[in-house]
Amino acid sequence: MGSNGFVYLRVPVAILALTLAVVGPRSLAGQSLMAGNGPNGTVRTFSSDEAILESQDVRKDLNCTVDPIKPVLGFDLRFHTGYDITLPLKEISGPENLLTMIYRVTYAKDKDHPVYFSQRMNVPKIEDDARGDAYLEGTFDVGEGEYHVDWMMRDRSERVCSFYWDSVATLTGRDKDVSLHILPGSIESADKEPFRDEPPVSRDNRSNPLTVKVMVNFAPQKPQSATLQPMDTHALISILRNISREPRIVRFSIVAFNMQEQRVLYRQEDTEQINFPALGDSLNSLNLGTVDLKRLEDKHGDTGFLSKLITQELTHSKSDAIIFAGPKVMLEENVPQDSIRQLETVSTPVFYMNYNLFPQQNPWRDAIGVAVKKMGGQEYTISRPRDLWVAWSDIVSRMMKQKSGTAGAPVSSQN
Repeated sequence: MGSNGFVYLRVPVAILALTLAVVGPRSLAGQSLMAGNGPNGTVRTFSSDEAILESQDVRKDLNCTVDPIKPVLGFDLRFHTGYDITLPLKEISGPENLLTMIYRVTYAKDKDHPVYFSQRMNVPKIEDDARGDAYLEGTFDVGEGEYHVDWMMRDRSERVCSFYWDSVATLTGRDKDVSLHILPGSIESADKEPFRDEPPVSRDNRSNPLTVKVMVNFAPQKPQSATLQPMDTHALISILRNISREPRIVRFSIVAFNMQEQRVLYRQEDTEQINFPALGDSLNSLNLGTVDLKRLEDKHGDTGFLSKLITQELTHSKSDAIIFAGPKVMLEENVPQDSIRQLETVSTPVFYMNYNLFPQQNPWRDAIGVAVKKMGGQEYTISRPRDLWVAWSDIVSRMMKQKSGTAGAPVSSQN
């Protein structure tokens, strides 16, 4: 145990790392699917474990508390659910230990084919007088539907903590028409690699195929934040993945930049598929916690960087559309008028997907929004998953109409 009160567990790469914290954030633990899952497969479990799962009795030989997490729709248009575990450190004090979690998730309309998950966590030696609690978390994804979860955890002494609950994932209200990226009744492990490669998409090259340039400002919601929060990264990557999955887009150009550091982080030109792993590697170079004195001395540096970036990328673009994405960029000065006049001559449709979790706190148009408006483009506020779905539906409709040269009202107006 370190002086800061944390117990760090080091485990092989094949087993997810776990952090037991007396005080601090919960560990994020996407679970592993057990071998044999599937309509024609057979999952092999110990008979004693299977008996516990079948019993439906709440056991606390190992005194833990399980709090189910209600399914929540993410920006990736998938339902995320799981559980929180509170485990007193005195329960696992003593020599090194091993915690084994096994649980199964059953879709109400297919009770004969439950999906099994497992995870093993090595626990280091913990002093007998250790106080406080360990907080653990498990996550998995589901499609719309009703589910039942049978969950258990045991240690090396075969002490058991078990719990059971029902869960419902459903689209309500205005979200009912949202098209999800996971089928009803699906039960899948949570995505552990945010920058994994996207599966190939069958592109439609026959009816007015599109080429787009996407310019993403990878920056935190709070401009002065020293780190890019996982939630912000997840949302921006979800926006980019949503764009990459559109079959009518056949070529992509990507420009990833950061306004705080005033630099381009990654560039990919005229490609059939976005290289997400390479993009993820480029973000490792971000160092938002430091201040460059040269940038600090240049009071107009941020405006100059943005003006140059937009002007160069738009005036030389051969794409059918330019799409900006990212949090608001609030500068003391907007893009200069001479740059705006150059941008007004750009005939390429321009769109801005403004990722803004709290629009009521900052309702004013930002520097990118002002430039997009001057070019006659459309701006969309992305505050929740439905906003992303609505915005992208409208953007695709506008791009197709522009490409085919047809007139008509768009799917929806600026939100």
